[in-house]
Amino acid sequence: MSTIRSGFTRRRALQTVAAPVLFQPGSRRANPIGEENRRPGTVEWQLKHYRFDELTGLRSPRLEGYASETSLYTGAKLDFMVSADPAQAFHIDVYRTGYYAGKGGRHMTRLGPFPGQPQPVPTMGLERVRECRWKSSAQITIPRDWPSGVYLAKLSLVEDPIESYVIFIVKENRPADFLFQCSDLTWNSYNKWPGHDSLYDDGLPRPTNGHYYTGPNVRTSFDRPYARYGQVHEVALSLGSGEYLLWEFPLAYWMEQQGYDVVYCSNLDVELDPGVLDRCKVFLSVGHDEYWTRRMYDHVMAARERGVSLAFLSGNTMMGEIILYNSSVTDKPGRVMARKGRLADEQLLMGVRSFGSGYGDWVVRKADHWIFEGAGMRNGDYIPGLVGWEYHGVPAELPGLEVVAASDLAPFSRRSPLDGKHAAVVFPCKKGNWVFNAGTIWWSEGLGNPPGHAPAASRLGRTFGVDERVQKITANFFNRCLRDSPLKTS
Repeated sequence: MSTIRSGFTRRRALQTVAAPVLFQPGSRRANPIGEENRRPGTVEWQLKHYRFDELTGLRSPRLEGYASETSLYTGAKLDFMVSADPAQAFHIDVYRTGYYAGKGGRHMTRLGPFPGQPQPVPTMGLERVRECRWKSSAQITIPRDWPSGVYLAKLSLVEDPIESYVIFIVKENRPADFLFQCSDLTWNSYNKWPGHDSLYDDGLPRPTNGHYYTGPNVRTSFDRPYARYGQVHEVALSLGSGEYLLWEFPLAYWMEQQGYDVVYCSNLDVELDPGVLDRCKVFLSVGHDEYWTRRMYDHVMAARERGVSLAFLSGNTMMGEIILYNSSVTDKPGRVMARKGRLADEQLLMGVRSFGSGYGDWVVRKADHWIFEGAGMRNGDYIPGLVGWEYHGVPAELPGLEVVAASDLAPFSRRSPLDGKHAAVVFPCKKGNWVFNAGTIWWSEGLGNPPGHAPAASRLGRTFGVDERVQKITANFFNRCLRDSPLKTS
């Protein structure tokens, strides 16, 4: 394997992190997200203090909570279900995450103080599901002037230095260039709250090799707090935010820094509110996007056929098909999920197959492709440690599909001879739109390193931070999609 080009030195890498890399696509225009990011930001959205229970080390029973909705439009009501044990008053400070001159968030409002009370851990329901029946501790009507984004409600005790997050997404019913789909079905699947209650737990003792249960008859619910996420690496100060700060926020931070017009949605919206796909030119699958429903697949395929471009800046995407159920607490749709099986035709939508764990370099194979324009890369050049911890490979036979990067990985399982073969692809669609599949959960790690983000590092391998070549490749694809789009969104 060739080495990194000599022109890309450690000094250049550090400069890339420190200085914005500004792109000027011809279709860029003033937009609400650009205006929003000119508002004053703060680093105070980050957690300072936390305390985990001694039994599991995963949850914060002193102060924890969840939201009544994964996403909602402005003007709608959101309830915060919060437990404080022992009883103690608490505040809620709501922040929108974004760029904000590098601070990563803007303070939107403070609620409270509210009288916090202990709320019970629910007993197991059907197929081991844990659905909290907590009373609402506070409510907010989302103001009409709050822009779409991923919001963190920071809970904080009035008298003790203990904090945790409640995460939710604000949607906007307006046209925008990009639709950023958060991978919250996957966040839910790996959520162990209150202890051993993820989609990968079946109640049996786990062997020491860290085996995950992947069979049937297990359900998980959004009606509970997010425990500390513990796969690949554990980040205590992300408590309550699912996987967003780990794998998705770097992309949102970079896009808002660059001034792209982006709105946000939940995985569930692609199932339950598919009109979100009618108002964008480019759909983004981000980070660890493992679980989809068949209807989500069909809706995104239909959007691609209408002319929406797709960017899979993700890994392990669509590997699992799930079934959604109504909440037994509120009867709201999509609050409970269960594994159905493998979504076996994912490659027909995104150009490659989905695989499990592996680690390696993102190696250029078609340097003369337009996606590498201005990146200064040759065949065999590579971006170190960018492929992981789960990935895509084995290209589909689709018209015009080109493999732009491919490499052999260090796989962590050998279920088939195809394991350990990474591939990234680009292909055109019949309306003039495009699909790019980077083939790695860690693509966003090369785009930004915002406050509150902890770069991946574990026994699987590590990432190597922001890389201007990842930024340039991503910008080339985004700008080409906007230039060639057959759709009008404004």
